[in-house]
Amino acid sequence: MPDPGHGVSLEEQIDRWRSYLRRRQAIHSVDVAELEDHLREQVAVLVDAGLATDEAFLVAVKRMGDLDALSREFASEHSERLWKQLVVVPSNSGDPRARARTEAVVAFCLAVAAAVVIKVPALFGIQLDGDAGFYARNLSLFVLPLLTGYFVWNRRLGTGTILWLAVAFVAAGVFANVYPFGGDLDGYTEALTALHLPIALWLVVGIAYAGGRWRQVAGRMDFIRFSGELFIYYVLIALGGGVLTAFMAMIFRSIGIDVEPFFESWLLPCGAAGAVVVASWLVEAKQSVIENMAPVLTRLFTPLFAAVLVTFLGTLLWTGRGVGIERNVLIAFDLLLVLVLGLLLYSVSARDPQSPPGAFDVVQVVLVVSALLADAVALWAIAARITEFGFSPNRVAALGENVILLVNLAWSAVLYVRFLRGRGSFTGLERWQTAYLPVYAAWAAIVVIVFPPVFGYV
Repeated sequence: MPDPGHGVSLEEQIDRWRSYLRRRQAIHSVDVAELEDHLREQVAVLVDAGLATDEAFLVAVKRMGDLDALSREFASEHSERLWKQLVVVPSNSGDPRARARTEAVVAFCLAVAAAVVIKVPALFGIQLDGDAGFYARNLSLFVLPLLTGYFVWNRRLGTGTILWLAVAFVAAGVFANVYPFGGDLDGYTEALTALHLPIALWLVVGIAYAGGRWRQVAGRMDFIRFSGELFIYYVLIALGGGVLTAFMAMIFRSIGIDVEPFFESWLLPCGAAGAVVVASWLVEAKQSVIENMAPVLTRLFTPLFAAVLVTFLGTLLWTGRGVGIERNVLIAFDLLLVLVLGLLLYSVSARDPQSPPGAFDVVQVVLVVSALLADAVALWAIAARITEFGFSPNRVAALGENVILLVNLAWSAVLYVRFLRGRGSFTGLERWQTAYLPVYAAWAAIVVIVFPPVFGYV
């Protein structure tokens, strides 16, 4: 095969790939036409997501290599040439470089804007240390509109979509600030608003990210992958920032200057806000050209979380003890279940739906069933608490969230078991998980909008 030189069109690259497969048909039984359709679909999805055509072809070939042995051979035999084609930009194709530079500049400007916006309330006397409730309720509104703006620009969304996104953020800003909260986060409904508003608005970010593909399973799955990678990148940036600030504090302390007030008032809030946009840009720039970290971590922590839940349930049965539903315990328990759901979501998004069931799928089922049983235990404890002490904002919010989790996990377990037994496809599980995402956002919106007046803003 000739070396894929500079300026090679997509059709020429696909023609070489097709020719290779046809030459090898004597060794492997393959349907070249079917594989080509799948490859073209992958390329189209990646181009819509913002990749250049040649980059989209390379990523699609890599993904096809996970689907069938023949494409894997093609990628392996031509990996060096493909890699050079990816990283060496031809002199007559300055557009991809210019596009990458423009995206970097736009992301950097939006990150700076997020860092500035979070300090704007200080101009009106609203301080981070004295008005914790205001900052907690509005934290997502300082950052997520700018992140959404980045995707609006990157995806070239239409005016109608932009209008609906703007309406969602304006409504969120109204409901976050119109109610007579105390402002110190001591009230239950204020704390619930601060916790649930980012969940509702993250769906708005997802609609912008999908760029017109939100109604498609693939579009929602891409957003799940993005969310997982963003979390990993953000944590890494935070760890690096922590090391940087520690060294800064040490060297300035050596000359008798205390920089902690600067850290607390400026560096920490501004850096945390801007890092969301920067991390998102990094995920976009990487675009799965090389192996992602989140799927690797998912495979590492899924069996660990499954072991923890199985051990917990076994201990619960052995000791006969109930779950104490104190406020902090309830939050920690729900966070554990949310993490389990996140592991399930991301493992589903990172898995090739055409691959047959394997050992890791069995571990996934163990995790889902264990989480389902743990959620049932939590629901029983919450119901008992409500029966004994009556309704409160926290208990009702936790009840609703655990019921939503129970439905999601229960049907996920059914679909996964069907897949393991060969009576269903993995695509059904994908469709269920992605279609269920708006339910969480809807419940979060209900908590933000309905709970404060219903419970008297306590």
